[in-house]
Amino acid sequence: YQYPLMFGLILASCWCFLVCCSRIYMGMHSILDVIAGFLYAILILIVFHPVVDLIDNFNLTYKYAPLIIISLHLALGIFSFTLDTWSTSRGDTAQILGCGAGVACGSHVNYIVGLKLDPPPDTLPLSLSFLTVTVFGKAILRLLIGVIVLLLTKVAMKKATIPLACKIFRIPHDDIRKARQRMEVELPYRYITYGMVGFSLMFIVPCLFHFIGLS
Repeated sequence: YQYPLMFGLILASCWCFLVCCSRIYMGMHSILDVIAGFLYAILILIVFHPVVDLIDNFNLTYKYAPLIIISLHLALGIFSFTLDTWSTSRGDTAQILGCGAGVACGSHVNYIVGLKLDPPPDTLPLSLSFLTVTVFGKAILRLLIGVIVLLLTKVAMKKATIPLACKIFRIPHDDIRKARQRMEVELPYRYITYGMVGFSLMFIVPCLFHFIGLS
């Protein structure tokens, strides 16, 4: 959408500031952690922004892209976690990696089946239009349906993956909370569950919207 540059800069700055402050307020990170993370994000942007179209095209068009995406995300998670004690950061990182892999694979499937979610490039940028009752109602309905589908996906995958991982690795699952802190359970549970959430977000939910006329 076409909008004033200053408005975008102010909104992005405020959002970034609130996220950084929330990490400090919740005691999850120190001020130095937040500063280092902010600078690291800028470095990532500088490195990857010039090649983002190439990466996106690879994800969409290459035949074996899903296999490479899943393998890469799994490797990043497995070889990154050498913790002596359990930490929430391991699960959070696995959750992010799993969701990212699911979104990328969902986008690939969208391209293969010809499900076009984005407007044609020659119509961009779109201009902001007035908010009507119909548009607002459809937006709320899409939100409710999407959230329900994603929550059901999360609950179903969680109930399936935790007992399965415990059974495979022979870990007692009488205490689910304790079992989830084991790497053998936490990583498969987070990867699979949130990978399916990301896939549903990019493929299943849009297909549902297309089927019921809410695209």
